[in-house]
Amino acid sequence: MIKKGIFYSTILLTVAFISSGFKPYNSQINARFGFDKNEELQYVFPSQNNIDYVNLKVPYTGRYFIGYKEAIAHKESQGKYRRINTLGYLGKYQFGVGTLKSIGIHDSLGFLNNPKLQEKAFVTLLSKNKYELRHYIQYFEGKVVDGVKITESGILAAAHLGGTGSVKRFLNTNGERKMKDDYGTSVRSYIRDFGGFDTKAIQPVKNAQVE
Repeated sequence: MIKKGIFYSTILLTVAFISSGFKPYNSQINARFGFDKNEELQYVFPSQNNIDYVNLKVPYTGRYFIGYKEAIAHKESQGKYRRINTLGYLGKYQFGVGTLKSIGIHDSLGFLNNPKLQEKAFVTLLSKNKYELRHYIQYFEGKVVDGVKITESGILAAAHLGGTGSVKRFLNTNGERKMKDDYGTSVRSYIRDFGGFDTKAIQPVKNAQVE
């Protein structure tokens, strides 16, 4: 009987010891982070999810590709998929009808009402322009032209604004040809404002088409 008591006591002590290892840990938050338990916690950008950027009142200006897209979209249309400007440019990234046709999109109304298609079109045009400007990117990247450091992302943003021909003329003349659009926005300003973003994942594709 005594042996049984010892046996059961040993089991109970063992279980109690093991269980004590699973008690919740009361972690402390460093006071220098200024955490207030009554404040709502917020996500920290950058995020890889487009949905996290929908309701932002200011453009996300990080160096990630998603930040690049949203920064250009804010500049072009304040990020509005159904925006049509006074010159007839369409959507979040302000495509011209001719540019859309060049990447395989012939239904401009359908394009305007299809956010997923607009996102695909933006990446497709980047691929097409990157192929056409691949030698310029290789030669000029890191150099300074007209007081602006040349980067791949800046070149591609400027090509989106004014076409590859405008970028080539600007670079070929060392910035002396001040190429501007109908609203007065210059190729130089796009190269400056959208420089240094991560666009390395964009593959250069000759005559890229939206799939």
